[in-house]
Amino acid sequence: MTQGLEQLENSGTHIPVLLEEFLTEVSPIEGNWLDGTFGAGGYSKALIAAGANKVIALDCDPEAKKQYCSLPNEYSEKIVFLASWFGNFDQKSEIQAYFPLNGVVLDLGVSSSQFDQGARGFSFNKDGPLDMRMSKRGTTAAELVNQYSESQLADLFYFYGEERAARKIARGIINERKNGPITSTLQLANLIKQFVPNSGKNKIHPATKSFMALRLVVNRELEQLEEGLQAAAKVLRVGGILAIVTFNSLEDRIVKYFLNPIEERNRYFPHEEQKQFPFRVKNSKPIKPTAEEINRNPRARSAKLRVGIRNCIENELAMPSLLPRFRNKFV
Repeated sequence: MTQGLEQLENSGTHIPVLLEEFLTEVSPIEGNWLDGTFGAGGYSKALIAAGANKVIALDCDPEAKKQYCSLPNEYSEKIVFLASWFGNFDQKSEIQAYFPLNGVVLDLGVSSSQFDQGARGFSFNKDGPLDMRMSKRGTTAAELVNQYSESQLADLFYFYGEERAARKIARGIINERKNGPITSTLQLANLIKQFVPNSGKNKIHPATKSFMALRLVVNRELEQLEEGLQAAAKVLRVGGILAIVTFNSLEDRIVKYFLNPIEERNRYFPHEEQKQFPFRVKNSKPIKPTAEEINRNPRARSAKLRVGIRNCIENELAMPSLLPRFRNKFV
């Protein structure tokens, strides 16, 4: 067990998915790091315990600010918190004095605490308002569900959720809206169940993909990821580390081709003869949770960790969206 992880476990801190593997992959840890998804502070505290000089912690969720304010002095003195999304973090003047960075870590998706609070609107198992906003500002999931056309809803569920029953679900929502607005998580989840049977082969809840699609659009999560990756390429020092934990195939695909664009036939680069890329992939395959961790935390089952090391070249990765056909249809 690594030093940072052992110290966290002894303090009773919630251990994020793949934290031990992350600490092993990026060791030795030193200098300034950026944690773009602070949450309950698991990664930030582990980085400090493992040797980081400073951690710049970003999070748009007001609940994360409360977690930061409750940190013991041994952590708060070395963690600089900014209430913000991580997209385009290189442009935030409040933290530019800490650049260039030794490392950037992004633990994507929704935290367990966000899922467990029915009032936040992320859970299809607990009733609450159909919200899903991480920052508690902007358009809610209820607004999308009740205002989008049938074709918009079908595209949203299909492209962002990779849901095969997207058209049936969209048609069902339109019909349900004739009886009144859809306002709660369980109301929507129960509606989706009618069109996505929970067969014995299907281990996930029938509403999983549709809820994920709504959440991704409400929070612009894929756009934030693209912007955050671009920012990391600009501010990481040579040899700096970029570590991303993803929880769905859309996120993982973006990270995979950002770190290793040669798999896409150099489509992010204008010159075919270019041989070197902004990042060197540390592992040919993503790192996945152990069976023990999945048994302990079933939500970890889809997690993947990818790590890249910044190369000594000036090129910036001019990365177009991997979702050009439909990204502008939504908020």
